Amino acid sequence: MAEPNPSVEDFTPLQISIPPLPSYSTKTTHYIYIRRNAPRTPTPNDSRSLFIANVPTDSTEVHFRALFGRLVGAGKFETITFAQDKKQSESAHEPAQAIRLAAHRKRKRADEESQNERDEAAAELPPTWSRQLYRSGSCAVALFADEKSVDLVLKATKKLKKPKDFPVWGEGVGDKVPPLGSEWLKTHNKMTYPGNDIVQATMDIYFSVFNRKEREAGQLAKRLRNEPDEDGFVTVTRGGRAAPARRDEAEEAKQKMLDKQQKKKDEMTDFYRFQMREKRKAEQIETLKKFEEDKRRVQAMKEKRGKFRPET
Repeated sequence: MAEPNPSVEDFTPLQISIPPLPSYSTKTTHYIYIRRNAPRTPTPNDSRSLFIANVPTDSTEVHFRALFGRLVGAGKFETITFAQDKKQSESAHEPAQAIRLAAHRKRKRADEESQNERDEAAAELPPTWSRQLYRSGSCAVALFADEKSVDLVLKATKKLKKPKDFPVWGEGVGDKVPPLGSEWLKTHNKMTYPGNDIVQATMDIYFSVFNRKEREAGQLAKRLRNEPDEDGFVTVTRGGRAAPARRDEAEEAKQKMLDKQQKKKDEMTDFYRFQMREKRKAEQIETLKKFEEDKRRVQAMKEKRGKFRPET
């Protein structure tokens, strides 16, 4: 368990009591550090979320719901996102890269989009663990109902001074989460072998999604070959491969094409290049004109100030 670090700034230590376990028959105290969420890229929910550091390794959403319910009452806490889960989803395997290839493409029909989402979800292999464990020192972001709920949590945390007031970790959870220990390992052993029929069905959907994304990548590459570059030239190719070598290349090419289309849309009022040059030249002339006017105004103020004589 981590001890409080006085050098940690802007964090409020939230002390929780860990009850004795069969594997560690001693009651102890764990320190969680919380502060208002302030990511580098702001989001609309930052004002009603908390950044949580050093979460317990056996954390679940149910655990934190019970914890914050103990501090400020029920109905304030909404959900929690663990950083480790987010990193795993971003570094997912090849099917996920193929799925993200057409993420920015607008579907023509709603039923087609719904079917693709169902296929993509079914293409994932079934989980092999009934419950996720997190590395020591992991972080998470908890989302609350409103900004006032965040203030209440911070105020309630600062009032926890005596060990008898510390919330008990896991209190109120009951059988809402799968157990750990030997039962957890037995369940893992069963989930590791889901059966040939389940694996076969997953692989069939996997390759259906993969082939669909391959066709989309080929169509994208064909469109890109016919797209003019910034100077208006089209690269003529003969033969060669029909699509980018990797999904990330195709995704990058698609984003580049979308950016180019957006740029064209923004520049429709100045379609011809000479119009853009003339516009920039006019803006420069206007800027110089304003600069000269400001210089004359400052000079006139200086001359007027020099002629001022106080009365004696």
